Amino acid sequence: MAEKEPRYPLRKQVPSREWSPGIHYAQFQTLSPCLFPRRRLYDFELLYVRQGKLSTKMDTEEYILNSGQLIFLSSGVYHQNAIVSDSETKLIGIHFDFFGESIISSDEDMLVNEEEVMDEKFALEAVTAPFMPLSQEPIYTPPPECIHAMEQLVYEFTMRPAGYEWVCRGLLLGILTSLLRTQSSRNAAKSSVHTGRIRALIDEMDSKLADRWSNKSMAGAMNMHEDHFSKLFREVAGMPPGEYLRSIRHREARKLLRETDWPIEQVGDKVGYPDIHYFSRVFTANEGISPRAYRKMSRIL
Repeated sequence: MAEKEPRYPLRKQVPSREWSPGIHYAQFQTLSPCLFPRRRLYDFELLYVRQGKLSTKMDTEEYILNSGQLIFLSSGVYHQNAIVSDSETKLIGIHFDFFGESIISSDEDMLVNEEEVMDEKFALEAVTAPFMPLSQEPIYTPPPECIHAMEQLVYEFTMRPAGYEWVCRGLLLGILTSLLRTQSSRNAAKSSVHTGRIRALIDEMDSKLADRWSNKSMAGAMNMHEDHFSKLFREVAGMPPGEYLRSIRHREARKLLRETDWPIEQVGDKVGYPDIHYFSRVFTANEGISPRAYRKMSRIL
């Protein structure tokens, strides 16, 4: 009688103190429209869309990811990625395992050769109560601090200063925790009759950063009391409206500083801070360095 095919990903219920991830790959990627081969991984991958659009077919499901979304790709699960935007798509790719168990010496070690499958190499997914497995619902909208941590991890992994392994491990634990915490807010958001309206408002905020947004005006547009609106917004976005607005403005400012040669004043105006001095103070408070210093550092990568 033939052995039953294992159901991937393989999972292991463990206390949180046993999570000790190993990072195998962390890079910014810029890709033109294309279709990648169907494949499986021995480890896990976080694939975050910074700009553009990504399609991923996994098992019988097809997921379409827009800018600001992340997909959790599991060890042993067949998937096929495609860049489906009209122009270039910018990604962050992070390969890892949960227990530092994988021996990875080259990119090829992460990919399954279907002609010579090594079952013992499939990494285990750590599961810790009260959270559900990260692979259970693989699409996430990570909060700004999570995106920032991914960018820092790429920098550490690329530049490899002394002690980078410890820093990368700590950053990845923070990233995974952040994704796990979004599960509760995502579940709460599903139950709200106002979720669709608030998501549409969030999309509008993302596309009109320079507009004047206030809790009072947004609550009025939604025909809600301001306190009730703020509570519902937090359930959907994972943070209060004002904090969310600051975070997406900061995210866009970082992107423009990295990817354009616009003057600092123009970047600030584009994201809703027409006063260059105020923009510099707000950016420095969030990033720890000035806009000019951030642009200089980003050009190193």
